[in-house]
Formats: sequence, structure tokens, C-alpha cells
Amino acid sequence: MGDLKNKRIITVATTGAWPQKEDNPNVPLQPEEIAEEIYQCWKIGAAVAHVHVRDKDGNDSMEVRIFKDVMDLLHEDHPDCDIIINLTAAGGITNSEENRMAPFKTLKPEMASFDCGTMNWMHSGVFNNNPAFLTKMGIAMQESGVKPEVEVFDAGMIYDAAHYLKKGVLKAPLHFQFCMGCAGGIGATMDELLFMKKIMDKTVPGSTWSAFGIGKGAMEVMFAAIAAGGNIRVGMEDNVMYSKGQLAESNMQLIARARRVIEEYGCEVATSDEARVLLSLK
Repeated sequence: MGDLKNKRIITVATTGAWPQKEDNPNVPLQPEEIAEEIYQCWKIGAAVAHVHVRDKDGNDSMEVRIFKDVMDLLHEDHPDCDIIINLTAAGGITNSEENRMAPFKTLKPEMASFDCGTMNWMHSGVFNNNPAFLTKMGIAMQESGVKPEVEVFDAGMIYDAAHYLKKGVLKAPLHFQFCMGCAGGIGATMDELLFMKKIMDKTVPGSTWSAFGIGKGAMEVMFAAIAAGGNIRVGMEDNVMYSKGQLAESNMQLIARARRVIEEYGCEVATSDEARVLLSLK
């Protein structure tokens, strides 16, 4: 496997909870579409797939059966695919606590998201991640053998993660996802990314991290994360546009660009097995 210091992990977020075909007709919404795009992105260089699913009408869902359909389709149609599955534990912002935990508790993927604090999702409502729920979810992830991807939307959530680590709700080494440019959270700029990294390095040393930017900050965050030694997430959950005025043709188009940027910078794209080592997965 060799030296991993120069490796960068690409996570693909194919779908998310909100984009619709009206926003971009190329957004994959149904299990067959999602599974196929995950596979095609893996072939290009994605080591991790952050998975959301939708119901038959295209609305966000946390129904275990649909997540299972995606995973079964992926592994049955493409048995060679060893991509790391990272299931959302949020969906949209209105799902019940039990429904949010059901997919990872039932299907036991290698990873699942752990949204480390409550925030106002501007124009939509409150994204409720209260301390009691986070404690319950962190313990459930440990019992299920699932590694949390600690999603942080502002700097205070990094301190929250340090608290849950101290209390035993989370276990080191942590892996952070810096979610930047979300309505109600920190902005998507290089300065803000470096601010988040500085706090993480001080409060939770030894952690790994990834970042993504929504909207116009996407490219700035991508370049800054790679240069700062981090990993990156791209996909149509976060951006349905490839560039200003140009719709993304597919998730694969976004992954291919991410790979080019990593390699142009002089780094290498991590395989899924290399990512497992970097992320301390079992």
C-alpha cells in the first residue's frame, strides 16, 4: 500500500435530501440510479459514498428498505465494487430520531453521519441534534460497529465533538466533515476552512478531516482542503451546477474534476482500501 501521506480521499455525495429533477434532470433519485452512479464514481476515484435516498415521489426518506435496495443493487450488479458506504443519519431536517438511526442500526455500514449540533437551517427550519439524541446516536454507532463521520457546520460543533469524545460518546480517532456554505452555517471560504482546521487541530488532535463547499464556494473549498492536507467531498447533493450557468452532467463529471485537481496538485487519489487505513476503519 505504501506511503499514504500524499493520498487524498474523495467522497461522493450523489443525491442529498433536497435537489430535484427540476433543479437538474441528472440528479439520481431512485435506487437504480443512485447505485449505478456510486459505482461509476468509484471507478473514477471515489473511495467513499455518502448515501441519501428518496421515496417514489422523489422526496427525502429514511426508510431502511430503500437504503437496502441501493446497497443490494450496488453489490449484486457490481461485486467488484469495494467503496466505503457512509449512510446519512439525517435525511432531511424533519425526520424522527428513531427513523434517523434505523438505517445504520439495521444495515451496519462502515460509516454514518453524526451531525454534531443543532442549527437553524435558514428558510427551512431547525436541524435538531440535541445532546440527548447525539449521546444516544453515538452509543448506538459504537454498538453497531459504525464509524461516525462527524459533520460540523460551524466551529462550535468541533468543541461539541471534543466534549462527546471526552464523555465516551465518540471514540478516537475522529473523522470530521467540514460542511461549508450551508444556509445558517459557516461560509465556504479558504479563511474559514483554515479557521475550522486550526480549532480541530487544537481541540481534537490526531483527527482526519474532509471538506465541501456549497454553491459558489465549492471550488475554493476544494482547492484549500487539498492544499491543507485534507480530503474532499463532491457531488450533486452539494452542487447541481458544474460551473456558473452550467448544469452538472452527472456525479461522475464532478468526481473526474476532483481527481484532476488532486493529481495536478501533486497528490494521489486514495483507493477504498487506502481510505480504510487512513480512516482507521476495521
